[in-house]
Amino acid sequence: MYADLHIHTTASDGMSTPAEVVAAAKAKGLSAIAITDHDSTDGIAEAIDEGIKHQIEVIPGIELSTLSGDREIHILGYYPDWKSSLLQEKLAFFIEARQNRAVKMLEKLDKLGIVVSVQRVEEIAESSFIGRPHIARALLENGYINEISEAFTEKYIGRGGRAYVERFKLNPAEGIDMLLKTGAIPVLAHPGNLSQGPPMLEQEIGSLVVSGLRGIEVYYSRHTAEQKSYYNRIVRTFDLLVTGGSDCHGYKNSANSLGTVRLPYKYVEALKSEKIKKHYMVVKNPDIGS
Repeated sequence: MYADLHIHTTASDGMSTPAEVVAAAKAKGLSAIAITDHDSTDGIAEAIDEGIKHQIEVIPGIELSTLSGDREIHILGYYPDWKSSLLQEKLAFFIEARQNRAVKMLEKLDKLGIVVSVQRVEEIAESSFIGRPHIARALLENGYINEISEAFTEKYIGRGGRAYVERFKLNPAEGIDMLLKTGAIPVLAHPGNLSQGPPMLEQEIGSLVVSGLRGIEVYYSRHTAEQKSYYNRIVRTFDLLVTGGSDCHGYKNSANSLGTVRLPYKYVEALKSEKIKKHYMVVKNPDIGS
C-alpha cells in the first residue's frame, strides 16, 4: 500500500478536478492520497466522495504559502477541520488577497503592452482561486510565451519581474499557528526545493519545531538522495513525522507527476496516530490551540 500526500486540483492551481485526481490515483495503484490545494479546501468534499467510489483513502489537507525574508516556505496541513468557520474565514481573506494581486499583475502587464483579460484568467482558473499559473496559461494561450516556464521570468511575472506583485505576507510561524488552531498537523513541504534561496537546514527547521511544526516532507519528487538522507536525520533529531508527495499539478511530462512519490502506508498510519493523539490532547485540555 502506497500514498501520495501532496496533490493539487482545480480548486487551486492544478489542471485536474478532484474526481479526476482520485481516478488517476486508482489507475496508479495508490491506496491513499492527500488533497493539498493552496489556501483552499474546496476540492476535498468531491475527492472524498469519489474516493469512496474508487476505494481510495482521501486525506484532507491544505498547503499554505508563507514568507521568511525573500524565501517562500510552504507548510502542509493534514486533517484540518476543513469545514470550520475559523479556517474558512482565513482562507476567504487569502483568496481575496490573491485575486487583488492577480488584478495588479494584469494591470502591470497591460502597461507593458501585454493584454490579458481578468475574465479570461478567471475562466482558466475555474474557481475563486486565481494564481500566477493561471496568468501564465493565459499568456501562453495569447501567444506571448512558448511554454509556461517563460512566464516565471523577469520579463513577466517571475519573482522580481516586470509585472510581479508581492503576495500577502504570512510568516512560517504564523502559518503553523493557524494550522494548529484549525486542528491540522503542520508539515514542512519540500525543504530541499524552495522556489527562492537555498534549501532549509537543521537550525532553521529547529526554530519551526519550536513553533509547533510536526513533520517534514522528506520524500519529495525533486529531493535528491542526499537530501532525503539529510532530512531523515533531522526527523530523528526532532522526533518528527515523515511524509512524502509528488506535488502534482497535472502538467504533462512533469517531474512532479502523480505517483512519482510512492510513500509506504506506514507513514500514513503515523499521521493518523498523530491526529488521534492531538484530538485527545485538545479534549483533555480545551485551552490548547486557543
